[in-house]
Order: sequence, then C-alpha cells, then structure tokens
Amino acid sequence: MARRQLSFRRRTNNRALAFIAILFVFTLAIAPPIKHYFTQRAQISALESQLSADNVALQKAREELLRWQDPEYIKSQARERLHFVLPGERQYIVVDGSTSRLEENTTEIASALTDGQPWYARLIASISETDSK
Repeated sequence: MARRQLSFRRRTNNRALAFIAILFVFTLAIAPPIKHYFTQRAQISALESQLSADNVALQKAREELLRWQDPEYIKSQARERLHFVLPGERQYIVVDGSTSRLEENTTEIASALTDGQPWYARLIASISETDSK
C-alpha cells in the first residue's frame, strides 16, 4: 500500500511537472506574438491620432488658402503686416501710447520730408534727422 501511494504521488508529481512545463513552453511560444500585437495596436492608435491632427491642420490650411484668394483679404493683410497704404493715404503708427519727446521729433522729421522725393532720399533724410537729435 505504501508503494501504491508512493507510485501515485510520483505520477501526480510527474503530471504536475509536465503540466507546468507545457504551460511554460506555451507561455514562451505565445508571449512574443502578444507583445507584437500590443505594440502594433499602440502604433496604430498613435498614427490615428496623428492622422486626425493632420486632417485638422489640412482643413485650416484649406481655409487659409480660400482667404488668400480674396483680394480684400490680401489688401487688409498688406496694410496690417507690411504697413502698405494706398496712394494719397498717410499712415500713422503709434509705437507707445504716451506722448513724449519722440512725438515732437516725429512731427519735426515728418514736416522736414517732402513728398516729391524718392523713398530712399526720404529714408536717408529721416535717419540723418533722427541721428542729429
């Protein structure tokens, strides 16, 4: 009877050991594909979010392109960004809200410049007037 119990225990231990070994081999065999699956799912979700962000940027660029096809928008941007004015208009740029000596100098320089001169002559005159003050 002791031999039977010993034999039964050995079989049970052998079966458990075989089951654990099979489970270990199965885990080793299936682990890399599972890892690749989750890595690829993470990459897919990152690419989907990048795609949606790119679509939003593309839509904004299309809207910007449509705005730039409007001549009135181009005029407003030229006035705003490049400080262009139409012929016969005068443009005043306020640098600082406070009135100071700068405003007096600007008035003197503006009165010293004549409108008939080319732009480069007026530029040189404005620099020399500002430099002398």
